[in-house]
Amino acid sequence: MKKTIPLLFLFVSILFLAGCSCSGGENGGYKARIEKPETARRIAHINFKREFNDLNDAHLSAAQSIGVAAHNVENILEDKIMDKLVPIDDEEAYIVDELTHSVPYLVPKAAELLSEIGRSFQDSLVAHHFPPYKVIVSSVLRTGEHVKKLGKRNVNASKNSAHCYATTFDITYKRFHPLTEEEVSQAKLKVVLGEVLRDLKKQKRCYVKHEVKQACFHITAR
Repeated sequence: MKKTIPLLFLFVSILFLAGCSCSGGENGGYKARIEKPETARRIAHINFKREFNDLNDAHLSAAQSIGVAAHNVENILEDKIMDKLVPIDDEEAYIVDELTHSVPYLVPKAAELLSEIGRSFQDSLVAHHFPPYKVIVSSVLRTGEHVKKLGKRNVNASKNSAHCYATTFDITYKRFHPLTEEEVSQAKLKVVLGEVLRDLKKQKRCYVKHEVKQACFHITAR
């Protein structure tokens, strides 16, 4: 009887530790990089139209200076331009939506910016005492083939888009990918994402346009 109790305690302890080690996989690999503060950070008030109003000329100028002219090729997979691009696949930091008019490639500088946005967003959620979510990337690089398709709708917009230079991506603010069953409103998540983007703008890391019709933040690396 004396040996049974310690053995039972050891068995229960092993089960508990095993449960803790597996719990990280349930939220898609999310790991907070900061400890949750005792007091939650206050949610900010952001005037999105005023804060994120960088014009297309600014986006296009930055894109042309550090990007590649993907609109000059039909398929990047069959062109030397591919050597200058990296796939966006940081699954811990963001989710790539089903892309219909773009492909998931960026120049390294833009890919690094996107990953930083995703990780900073998750860290900010911890600071606000919010459950974990991932941002969703809704549009990335447009090739010549995509330009032709979009040109049937709006020729000028498609040919003069920073998306054609692999420096620009859209993050939707209408949808976020939950990592737990806990919920927080879309409006609050949008503000948290806005805080992250506002800080990066102040650091002159990117240009940002708050798109109402597409319901996204249009972001170009600098």
